[in-house]
Amino acid sequence: MTTTPPPGTPTAPGPAPAAPTPEALGAHLDDTARAWLADAVAEASGAAGAPPAGSSPYTVRSWELRFAAAGRHCGSRSADAVRVLLLTEARADLDTLTRLYRQGSAAERLAVLHALPHLVPGPQALPLVDDALRTNDTRLVAAAVGPYAAIHLDRHAWRHAVLKCLFTEVPVDAVAALERRARGDAELARMLTDYAAERTAAGRTVPHDLDRVLALATTTPPRSEES
Repeated sequence: MTTTPPPGTPTAPGPAPAAPTPEALGAHLDDTARAWLADAVAEASGAAGAPPAGSSPYTVRSWELRFAAAGRHCGSRSADAVRVLLLTEARADLDTLTRLYRQGSAAERLAVLHALPHLVPGPQALPLVDDALRTNDTRLVAAAVGPYAAIHLDRHAWRHAVLKCLFTEVPVDAVAALERRARGDAELARMLTDYAAERTAAGRTVPHDLDRVLALATTTPPRSEES
């Protein structure tokens, strides 16, 4: 017998989205930027694993300086992918990811969130997702509801993350596994209906994506089938 998981259940872990590669990034960079990227990747790869013996939690390694400087050397359009590449090449651990997130600019925080599916197999990085969801920076909110959240956010937190997207006008296309997790979720449907009623009563428009999510939440999921 095959069973259908309850609505809103975190998606079973699967392969992480493909990480950026130096070759793919280099195709969009000029010679100077490609040379800088090659040096940055070499430094990150050389530092992969645990920090050097005797270093403190506050020691800034050379590749981390490259991480911060990616926008200046590779341009704003490529900076996020470059930063994700450096994090994956360095195999940044949770402590490093947390420090770079807490101390970084919004653009650096964005890269950390994008790198989570590649680097953190369990739910230990959820505090970073929670922090991003508390902001009103739509870039961070969109990144926070990506593949890592689809795997690890519990039902309650995930429902509120969807509402956060609607409230901040982040397109729900950003929500990874939306159809899988929203389908047949009666509690999510109730929350959406209440939110729409509150907006209407206040004379405010209802986000256009709400109807799409509500349609999923009120769709009966497939019944268990015997095989």
